Amino acid sequence: MNISTRTLARLTLSTALLALSSTGSWAQQQVQAGDITITVRGEGKPVLMIPGLNSAASTWEDTCTALQPGVQCHMAQLPGFAGAPASERYRAGVIASATADLNAYLKQRPMPVVGHSLGGVIALNMALQPQARVKRLVIVDSLPFFSAMQNPAMTPEQTRPMAEAQRSAMIAGGMSEEAQRAMLARMAATMAQDSQRQAAIVQWGMSSDRSTTAQAMFDMTQTDLRAAIAGIQVPTTVLGSWAAYKPFGSTKESTQAIFQTQFQALKPLELRMSESGYHFLMWDDAALVTAAIRNAL
Repeated sequence: MNISTRTLARLTLSTALLALSSTGSWAQQQVQAGDITITVRGEGKPVLMIPGLNSAASTWEDTCTALQPGVQCHMAQLPGFAGAPASERYRAGVIASATADLNAYLKQRPMPVVGHSLGGVIALNMALQPQARVKRLVIVDSLPFFSAMQNPAMTPEQTRPMAEAQRSAMIAGGMSEEAQRAMLARMAATMAQDSQRQAAIVQWGMSSDRSTTAQAMFDMTQTDLRAAIAGIQVPTTVLGSWAAYKPFGSTKESTQAIFQTQFQALKPLELRMSESGYHFLMWDDAALVTAAIRNAL
């Protein structure tokens, strides 16, 4: 069948129009980085955005909108999270697989990397790899070693038996859907202030692949980058939250001390604490996150 130039032009225009974001007049497309699907939106200076455990790439949608115009957002969707198809590679190792896939993606175009929670650990690990193309880092409420949050003397070896047991129990299941949803709701209440945001966190958790989630949690207990981050050569901004844990005795100063201790080997480092935001700072303290990304660009 022959297609006229006019028809081809109309098809091309229709495709472009379908690619427009529903939240604005800037184009979007999806590309693959290994097993990761990346939504690319906007035009201008590029930035890679990695979400946290069980989270959807849409975690970053409002942030991306706030950065327009002049910024091209590369929002990563990790496999197995928030309803995305699972990957056997990621079920065997989330941090290592994501690091490899995203560093390969950056070989085409170096850019700053923003990571939230688990995504922050991945971002730090990316910057530590030989010939990494990470230009700057913005780490959103994440630590180089989660297991040492309360006890700085903790080691991966000490946490491994419990972590292995927890991973096995999660994969085996046994918790009812009602109990799982209730557990996620309690967690979500400490992660975001808005009830609709909390509902999204719960739904993402319910629709995530159990084996991928279990492996990601195991990876975080066994990944200790506190000493290794001394090898990071790019400017890094770390944003921290504390307000959700105020009822349990946490203060801004005590939480800031945890961040300073864990990141002490990384220089230069800019550490900024949110005054009132919960874990999802891109929602609860959007201005803080947006300003840090703009500075990184």
